[in-house]
Amino acid sequence: MDQGWILKNKIMEWGASKVGYADLGDVLPEEYKHLKTGISIAVRLSDEIMSQIQEAPTHTYFHHYRTVNFFIDQITLKITMQLQEWGYLAMAIAASQSVNIDGRHYRGVFQHKTAATRSGMGWIGKNGCLVTEEYGPRVRLGTVLTNMDVVYDPPVVASKCGACKKCVQACPAMALRGGLWYPGMPREEMVDARACSMHMHAHYQHIGRGSVCGICIKTCPQGNKIIKR
Repeated sequence: MDQGWILKNKIMEWGASKVGYADLGDVLPEEYKHLKTGISIAVRLSDEIMSQIQEAPTHTYFHHYRTVNFFIDQITLKITMQLQEWGYLAMAIAASQSVNIDGRHYRGVFQHKTAATRSGMGWIGKNGCLVTEEYGPRVRLGTVLTNMDVVYDPPVVASKCGACKKCVQACPAMALRGGLWYPGMPREEMVDARACSMHMHAHYQHIGRGSVCGICIKTCPQGNKIIKR
C-alpha cells in the first residue's frame, strides 16, 4: 500500500483538518533541498472563539492560538517519527517561531504558507493568511520537510478573494495593502508586517504580549459559513 496515502490517513487521525503534499525542491534553502517534499497540515480554529472577536482579540483567543500551535507541533513530531521509522529523513518546522537569521528581520525557518499553497490547501488572502475553501483563514498551519517521494497535490496558483476588501477595511493597524496574491508575491506587497506588529504591541499587551489579533481572520466571509449567530 502507498506510504503517502497511509501517512495522510494517519495525519487526519492525529487531528489535522487538512493535509497536502508539495514539491518544494525549487524554493527550499540550499541546506534543505534534499528534503524536497513538503507535508502541509492545517488545524481548524474554533468558530465560537473566532466569533467572540469584535474590536480586539480576546484572552480566550490568545490561549486558543497558543494551544493550537502546540497541538500542531505534536502532530508534526508524530509525522517526523513515523517517517524516520520508515527510513526517511524528516524535519518539522515549528508552528510559530521567528528566527533572526540576518540580524535585521525575523521570519520562520521556512514559510508554512508556501508549503500550503504548493500542496493545494488554499490561497493567500488579502489579510496575508492562508484561506481554505472549507474554513476560510480560520486555520493554523504546520509543515514537515522530508525526502520521501509522494504523489504531489496540485498547487493553488491564484487568489479567489476577487474584489472583496472586508479584511483590509477591518484592519485596525491599516496594515493590509489589498493586493491580489500570486505565487512568489513579496509579503511586503500584501502586508505591512511592522505596522501590524506595532499595533498589537501597543494595544493588546494586556491580552497576551500583544502577539495576536485575529480581526482580519474573523472578518473574512470565506470563514463565516458556520457562525454562532
